[in-house]
Amino acid sequence: MEKVTNPFIVRGAIPEAYFCDREKETERLVRYLTNGNNVVLHAPRRIGKSKLIEHCFEQSAIKGKYYTIFVDILQTGNLQEFTFELGKAVFEVTASLGDKMLKQFAQTVQSLHGEYTIDPFTGFPKFSMSIGHVENPVYTIEEVFRFLEQADKPCIVAIDEFQRIADYPEKNVEAILRTHIQRMRNCEFVFAGSDRHLLGQMFQDYNRPFYESAAILTLEKIERNKYNAFVLKHFEEFGKHIASEDVNRVYDLFDGNTFAMHKTLHVAFSLTAENGVCTLETIRQAIDDILEDNDFTYRTHLMPMGLSQKEVLYAIARSGKAMQITSAAFVGKYRLGSSSSVQSAVRKLKADGWVAEEMDQEGQKYYQLNDYFLMLWIQKKYGRG
Repeated sequence: MEKVTNPFIVRGAIPEAYFCDREKETERLVRYLTNGNNVVLHAPRRIGKSKLIEHCFEQSAIKGKYYTIFVDILQTGNLQEFTFELGKAVFEVTASLGDKMLKQFAQTVQSLHGEYTIDPFTGFPKFSMSIGHVENPVYTIEEVFRFLEQADKPCIVAIDEFQRIADYPEKNVEAILRTHIQRMRNCEFVFAGSDRHLLGQMFQDYNRPFYESAAILTLEKIERNKYNAFVLKHFEEFGKHIASEDVNRVYDLFDGNTFAMHKTLHVAFSLTAENGVCTLETIRQAIDDILEDNDFTYRTHLMPMGLSQKEVLYAIARSGKAMQITSAAFVGKYRLGSSSSVQSAVRKLKADGWVAEEMDQEGQKYYQLNDYFLMLWIQKKYGRG
């Protein structure tokens, strides 16, 4: 294992010692999967569901005993793109397992008309494939699932942002996938997603194909006290210091969002000298650095966005947690035109992953940005309120 120089890891695999909490969730997810259950894993964006899945894949009950495949379909918009991402993910795992498995993949998944080449730098086989190579998605999906069913070890396939399939123009995607998945005996699935409402409809509505076909596990925010203790412990282990109340300020600023807290503390830790103290000013500097680093990216991504969507996005960001966004008060305050245009804009923002719809403890619906740093970037430029 590589030497860890910063305990607040924001990319790549997280060693056990630096994985914060989630003991109960890890135990439950591993237990479900290794006992023949498919699982729905719900969590808001950037709260740590992908890292939890990767963490579970590294547990002794799974690692080496199962083939594990992770498929992210957030950016997909139809069945063809879904099939491409699924096929690519399965191939990449297969390519790491040797010539025998690679040959079996080629013989089973014959409808993917890509090209096999050898990467000149790594020497590993490479499958050159584009969306256009998926000519018959339904048939290709059947072939990929057949390949997984014939594998010499059981498989676990995690599909992230699974609720995306409900927005595909093809209206029978759920039925197609359910037909194959219910027949599989060598493969378990994790259906991960960030839209509680859509996932609930898909798996708890009697009239939907996936009704009651999986155990449901919800990933909540890490408890404040546990996260606080984790941060204090690792600062001290590396000979640095931070006040408990300043960790709480970070927790409150990001409402317990794991990625945003970890990213801030990663940078703040790097700004803190050995035997030094990470002060509130250090944390502010870390956030300013992150916003500055992302300035060009945010500008580039926002540039092609339609004016009405951008205005609604900015209004939600300035509010922090925006409630009753179609009310006359909200529409008038941010000069958004009409409630119908707001509804249309927020629907598009949700579909594109910019905005999430959540419920507070009183059951009141609100909207907020998925990217807390984008929210702060907008507030810095246009103010909050």
